[in-house]
Amino acid sequence: MMDLRNTRIKLMVLTLILISVGIVMIYSASAIYAFENLRDSAYYLKRHLFYLMIGVLCAAWIMTLEIDQVRKTAKPLLLFSIFLLVLLFMPGLAREIGGAQRWFRLGPLSFQPSELAKFAMIVYTADFLSRKKAVLANFFHGFFPILLAMGVVCGLILIQPDLGTVLAIVMICFILFFVGGVKVTHIISQILISLPLLYVLIFSVPYRRNRILAFLDPWKDPKGVGFQIIQSLVALGSGGLSGLGLGAGKQKLLYLPAAYTDFIFSIIGEELGFIGAAALTIVFGLFLFQAMQICLKAKDSFARFLAFGLLSCLAIEAIVNMGVVTSLLPTKGLPFPFISYGGTSLVFNMVYVGLILNIGRDK
Repeated sequence: MMDLRNTRIKLMVLTLILISVGIVMIYSASAIYAFENLRDSAYYLKRHLFYLMIGVLCAAWIMTLEIDQVRKTAKPLLLFSIFLLVLLFMPGLAREIGGAQRWFRLGPLSFQPSELAKFAMIVYTADFLSRKKAVLANFFHGFFPILLAMGVVCGLILIQPDLGTVLAIVMICFILFFVGGVKVTHIISQILISLPLLYVLIFSVPYRRNRILAFLDPWKDPKGVGFQIIQSLVALGSGGLSGLGLGAGKQKLLYLPAAYTDFIFSIIGEELGFIGAAALTIVFGLFLFQAMQICLKAKDSFARFLAFGLLSCLAIEAIVNMGVVTSLLPTKGLPFPFISYGGTSLVFNMVYVGLILNIGRDK
């Protein structure tokens, strides 16, 4: 019991460190852009702090619940998230940005239903795997139902369009399928079947195809599709070992797009250098390690699957984000958990931590 308590304390401290780094770096990366466009250098910082406050309140509330209460919400939460995803396509309700309908506008704030859908799929998958352990080896009774639910959610998100979130959900669910006991042959067969579809989804859409081409050779179009990744690499290279100094980065001076969101890790590398970027990576790795300790000691299979799904989600988002900014992966807009400026994503990051801490409570 004492070991678990210490693990929870360490996880809370590591979360606080990540949040603090995020606050500092968001202000550093966004101040110039915010002042130039909105005449308020702290605009994005203030919004980030507001969403952080909401996230902390949600995490505090969810820590008061029993895990069985969370389990009972699995189906209603999934149905509600599907309803919101459908509602996005009702005229006048959704906020369209860059041709994508992914947000509801709530006064000065916005809400992204796909983040709720991602969370709902994790909860539902954990519940399904814990209930259907006896029939998981059977394709139609133990695998097809959850595959169908995932297909509906991913299909609605894909229409928005948002392929990145779809891929994240699929990866999280398939990881849970594997650890949950679904036959490996079933998992591999579905992956092989989905590959042609993935190829079509990428190469039939011009901007996705261009991202792949930019990933393969960004210098082929340095002022077009390759511009962002080149500027990211310039930022990382400029930082060297110890960085240019906090606040002294140059790529945030309207050179690097999304400097305070998806590419904030580039600014960290530029201003804090390899040492700062490596230190952040180590802290996040320790965060995942402590979360895994709680996962392994969970009291039942649902809690264990849920904790593993949540930490898998955070790990995938961080790995993809770092992979994109270092040109190891094609460009995709996934934020760095706790570090990137974010609204709905930050709130759900805090909810994930709250649930993992809840699972690790002394009973």
